Amino acid sequence: MQKIAEFEFVSEARFAEDAARAFDMGDSEISRAYADLIIPSRATAGSAGYDFFSPFDIELAAGESILIPTGIRVKMDAGWVLLLFPRSGLGFKYRFQLDNSVGVIDQDYYHADNEGHIMAKMTNDSREGKTLSIKAGKAFMQGVFVPFGIADTAEVTEKRTGGFGSTS
Repeated sequence: MQKIAEFEFVSEARFAEDAARAFDMGDSEISRAYADLIIPSRATAGSAGYDFFSPFDIELAAGESILIPTGIRVKMDAGWVLLLFPRSGLGFKYRFQLDNSVGVIDQDYYHADNEGHIMAKMTNDSREGKTLSIKAGKAFMQGVFVPFGIADTAEVTEKRTGGFGSTS
């Protein structure tokens, strides 16, 4: 296997700012969540996906959405992208899905103004009215590194500054 990336934590200040926007909780709860963050990891030697772990307890009724600040950023070699998907079991049982279908973390997102903080907007799209519960520290999403190519005519020199929608 080729090693092409390294996961890191964003700063506590960055995590606190993003978590405060997404969750109604105090500074001490956010600080505790930051201290308990877990770096994404593969569950088995043959796993392609890196599990991302919830920093907070989440309860999501059918039809509800949530923005989850992971506290994670990733430094990747050029020519690679990280694709994000819900955990298979959660998608199968609850139709738990990323609101943008597949998350795309570009190599240059690491240098964005928000420290490259990976955030996931997700929805419990259960058609059976099931409430989804995810405990802090449990996996909810997985990321897969994939190589990519560019067209012969690609002569882009722009530098990234932001996240969602910043490149258009």
